[in-house]
Amino acid sequence: MSDETRDAGFDEFFEALADGEGYYLECENGHGSLPPRSVCPECGVREFTEEPLPVAGEVETFTVTRVAMPDFEADEPYVTAVADFGPIRLTGQVRGVDHDEVAVGMVVEAVAEERETTGDPLLVFRPR
Repeated sequence: MSDETRDAGFDEFFEALADGEGYYLECENGHGSLPPRSVCPECGVREFTEEPLPVAGEVETFTVTRVAMPDFEADEPYVTAVADFGPIRLTGQVRGVDHDEVAVGMVVEAVAEERETTGDPLLVFRPR
């Protein structure tokens, strides 16, 4: 599988998120995941529906990176967090708040932005 084929569904997810129409994939058993996905990692089902991404999520855990890999040098220091959006958990970079103010339980929204260093797409959480 080429990188283009593998990333095609994820690119569509980012475009939808950038347009304010974020979504996730849900199997018939209610398990959520991000595209591209051909098999549910929880139950093995192969059919999915696109469901609207909840507007807000809650930070479950986070870490502050002060010395970054080259792809993120211009972003440092930055916070990477895992946020619970109900049927799905997302991992993204927290922006719009000082890294010392990020806390478990913080309510965030998911948006599509770019890495400061490379301009590549990046899933970002902004406080609500």
